[in-house]
Amino acid sequence: MVKLVGVDYVGIGSDFNGVGSNLPIGLEDVSKMPNLIYELLIRGYKDEDIKKILGGNILRVWKQVEEIAKSLK
Repeated sequence: MVKLVGVDYVGIGSDFNGVGSNLPIGLEDVSKMPNLIYELLIRGYKDEDIKKILGGNILRVWKQVEEIAKSLK
């Protein structure tokens, strides 16, 4: 996904409720998130990019949404 749209537009959530058994081995629940981080590091992702993917991007976008909503009042 990052190769397609860029690291500033990708986010991975940690809500595993309701997804059934269709999860990859090693990522069956939120306790396995360190496995995902490890794989991103192995693939050469920088700490800054991993922070974006794991929450920074959504926080940035949500802040922008809130600013726009306030400006419309």
